[in-house]
Amino acid sequence: MHFLLTTLGCKVNQYDSSGLSAQLASLGFLAVPNVEIADVFIINSCTVTENSDKKTRRLLSSAKQKNPCVITVLMGCFPQAYPEEARKIGADIICGTAQRSEIPALITEFVKNRAAIEKIAELPGAYEEFNSFSLNSARTRAFIKIQDGCDSHCAYCIVPKARGTPRSRPLESISAEAGVAAEAGFKEIVLTGINLTKYEYGLCRAVSAVSKFPNVDRVRLSSVEPDLLTDETLEKLADEKKLCPHFHLSLQSGSSSVLSRMGRRYTAEEYCKKVQNIRSLFGGNTALTTDIIVGFPGETEEEFRESLEFAGKINFAKIHVFPFSKRPNTPAASMENQVPERVKCRRRDEFLRAAEEMRNEFLTAQIGKTLSVLIEKRISYGEVFGHAKNYAPVKILSKTAQKNTILNVKIIKVENNFCIGE
Repeated sequence: MHFLLTTLGCKVNQYDSSGLSAQLASLGFLAVPNVEIADVFIINSCTVTENSDKKTRRLLSSAKQKNPCVITVLMGCFPQAYPEEARKIGADIICGTAQRSEIPALITEFVKNRAAIEKIAELPGAYEEFNSFSLNSARTRAFIKIQDGCDSHCAYCIVPKARGTPRSRPLESISAEAGVAAEAGFKEIVLTGINLTKYEYGLCRAVSAVSKFPNVDRVRLSSVEPDLLTDETLEKLADEKKLCPHFHLSLQSGSSSVLSRMGRRYTAEEYCKKVQNIRSLFGGNTALTTDIIVGFPGETEEEFRESLEFAGKINFAKIHVFPFSKRPNTPAASMENQVPERVKCRRRDEFLRAAEEMRNEFLTAQIGKTLSVLIEKRISYGEVFGHAKNYAPVKILSKTAQKNTILNVKIIKVENNFCIGE
């Protein structure tokens, strides 16, 4: 059978989809590039925002319009968090975030009986392993999932409902997949999870478990929470020479009063101290990236300005800005003083403009520096593209550089949001 798998959302979803794709391929399924020629269309959904849900509905509706005979599978966070809403979409097979490895069997069952199937199980208490590793040979960095779930219960967030309580992958399993990645030639490994800082066997031990392979030159962390990233952990991480100086340190707001209403467990001042410690330990050219929510319930103009000014003080390398999205069954959905959409959009646009200025300042600061760049692809006869250790995007003027090699590159200028090196 031919299948098309579309993934929405985070790196964890991408990892889970890669694992499912590998499993399907091992069973004789063939991946195809478009739904018109697919027997099965699978969407691994995200539900962190209302727009994510809308996109899921549009994709499934479009798939049926283009190919009325295609078997549709809706899996992931949307049906796990909102099963009743998921049922209304009319997918042939519905599966949550647990027991994803059963999807091939569910497809076989549907083909046999032609009756709708729903498999939204209670989330497990232990980490759920895929039967096959999920390395994507088209990429130059290997994503390895080490953790799932979160119990922080921030006021705006549906993730604990969609992903369950924290579960950690055994170090032996992480090391085994890293060994496969190293043998396959991957030079960079990215450790990912729903909340990496809740990895129960020690984040530093996980980094060490993948760093030990000689063929692996880099290890990167996908995203970390500031309240759980202790100074002791940072000091140990600084001893890991292969760890990239790039931290996606989730902020959400630069106003301490908004952070308190969000249920975040730190103040802006504590976050700032964490950043200072990171830059002290890892160097001034370390990249700090983050997420910001604007228009959280009750956010005043003064609090918005406070958040904007705080972001400028940190001087992030990159910021993802989101207007607050009301998610049913979260405390923030029923809070008083909801911010009007037009105000949220104005604040988002203003924050994005400031973020673009910070981004340009970060890239410009790379001029004159020699950066270690992992080549990811050739974009023209005389130019290749890759990322530096601090995740600065770099275009390199070269006719001979090969994909999946690491080059030391001198940055000579910035052009169209890229560093240009030679």
